[in-house]
Amino acid sequence: MSGKIFKFGVVGAGMISQFHAKAFEAMPNAELVAIFDRNGERAEAFAKENNCAAYADINEFVAHDMDFVTICTPSGAHMDPAIVAANAGKHVIVEKPLDVTTEKIDAMLEACAKNNVQLIGVLPRRFNESTKIFKKAIEDGRFGKIVLADAYVKWWRTQEYYDSGAWRGTWALDGGGALMNQSIHTIDLLIHLMGDVKSVCAFAGLEAHKDIEVEDVAVAIVEFQNGARGVIQGSTACWSKEGHPAQVQISGDAGSAFMVDDKFSVWEFKDEKPEDAQVLKQYGVGAEEGGAGAADPSAISFEWHQRNFEEAIQAVEEGRPSITGGVEGRRAVEVICAIYKSAKNGGEKVNL
Repeated sequence: MSGKIFKFGVVGAGMISQFHAKAFEAMPNAELVAIFDRNGERAEAFAKENNCAAYADINEFVAHDMDFVTICTPSGAHMDPAIVAANAGKHVIVEKPLDVTTEKIDAMLEACAKNNVQLIGVLPRRFNESTKIFKKAIEDGRFGKIVLADAYVKWWRTQEYYDSGAWRGTWALDGGGALMNQSIHTIDLLIHLMGDVKSVCAFAGLEAHKDIEVEDVAVAIVEFQNGARGVIQGSTACWSKEGHPAQVQISGDAGSAFMVDDKFSVWEFKDEKPEDAQVLKQYGVGAEEGGAGAADPSAISFEWHQRNFEEAIQAVEEGRPSITGGVEGRRAVEVICAIYKSAKNGGEKVNL
C-alpha cells in the first residue's frame, strides 16, 4: 500500500450510495469527496450527511479532483455516467449489473480502454474467504467430475418495493426482475466457480406482483462449457419472514459443497483432509457474517462493498486489472440476457 488517499465520487444519491459512503469511511486509504445527482436537493442532502461536495451537473462533478467514480443509478442508467467519468480520466466502479445489455457494457469497456482507466464491477461475493476456499477446492479437483451446479435465490419483495420507484420492474431501467436485480450476485458466483455457460433453456413469469413488466420467478436449465449441468432459480415471489438465503450447490462424483449465503451447509469429499473440519467450524452455517438482503435490501452489510473497493485500489496501485473488471462483470449479464431470450421464446435453447 502506497499510503496515498484515493478520492471517490458517487453518482446517484440513493440507498446503495450510503453503503458506498460507509465503506469509504471504514477504509484508511479512501475518501468520499463528491456526489452527483440530477436532483440537486437530494445531492445536497447526501453531501451534508457525508461531508462531501454536491453537484447537479455531471460535467462539473467529473471535473472534481478524484480517482474513482462509483455508479449507483438505476441499472439501465449506468452506461452514460460511466462513459462521462471514463472520458474525464476516472476509474469507474459500477453497481450490479454493469448495465442491462452486453451492447451497453461493451460501450463502457471501449470508453474505459480508450481513456486508460479501469471498469470494475461491484461483485462482493467473490471476496468472501469462503468463496476463495470453494474456488480452490474446484481448482484442486476435489469434486472429481462435476456433474451438477445450481444457484437458488428464493426471495420476497413486496408490491410496495416495486411501487417505490418508477424505474423498478421495467425492462429499460431495471433490465429485468428477479434475475437481473436480485439474483445477479449469486449467478455471478456460480459462473465464477464453474466457468462459462454453453447454453440455457428457461421459463419465467409474473406470479405475485402487478403492474411491472418483468419476471418475479424464473427457472433455467444450464449447460456449462465444462460439461456440467445445473439449474438457476430466481424469484421475488417466495414469501418468508426472515428471507431464504441464496444458495450455490456444486456436486461431483468425488464431493459436494453447498454454500448458503457465504457459509457452507455441506462440505464433504471422498478424499477427506484434516482442514475440512476447520472449514466447517469457521465457515459453516451459524458463523456470523453480514446479511445478503434476502428479505430486506437495506440489511446488506457494507463490508462486502469495502472488500470490493479495497481490491480496486490495490489493482490500480499495482497496475493490473481488477479481479472484478468489466469483462468479468459482463459474464453474468450475458447469461441472464440469454435466459430472458429463451423464456420469451417458449423455453427454446439459447447458445452463448
